[in-house]
Amino acid sequence: MKTSSQRGSKAQLTQYCLALVFLIGRALAQTNSAALPTAPESPRRQIIVSIADRKLALLDGNRIVKIYRVAVGAAESPSPTGDFEIVNRLERPTYYHPHKVIAPGPDNPLGTRWIGLNKKGFGIHGTNEPRTIGRAASHGCIRMRQRDLEELFRRVRVGDEVQIRGERDEVTAEIFRDAPAATVAVNSPAHTEIIGQF
Repeated sequence: MKTSSQRGSKAQLTQYCLALVFLIGRALAQTNSAALPTAPESPRRQIIVSIADRKLALLDGNRIVKIYRVAVGAAESPSPTGDFEIVNRLERPTYYHPHKVIAPGPDNPLGTRWIGLNKKGFGIHGTNEPRTIGRAASHGCIRMRQRDLEELFRRVRVGDEVQIRGERDEVTAEIFRDAPAATVAVNSPAHTEIIGQF
């Protein structure tokens, strides 16, 4: 029969061996991970929205992946212009507006997806009013048809760049060359801080 001191020494030896195995494994993992080549970072995708054309282009590097028709901000609530970044992506978003909360579902003005920008309250989303696509009809956000938005949602990630251009320039003329420009209001200082647009 073993004495308590023999059982204690065996337990200590087991703990010591486990700790040693753990430390050796950790050191090997660090050595191996440092030696492994890292995969090159894939090029960031870019979204360019032309308010004048009421279209959105998804670019991968310099290649146009797809062009979508969109709704842009109405004259009284224009879409912001400038360079932005995707900061979040939400499936089945809840719509929040002062004194109004709409859960995910067919009545939600955001549709089934939300691609949030680094300008508070602004993003790219679906709509429960598909007839507004191709018009200046939103409260500043970029609206898309549900199927188009769900496709775009799968293709973009947080950190991708979004450019919203208010007027036709060389870049938008080249990308959207087959689309006649529409006349719409662009961002005004009085509407740049609106929260809860759709």
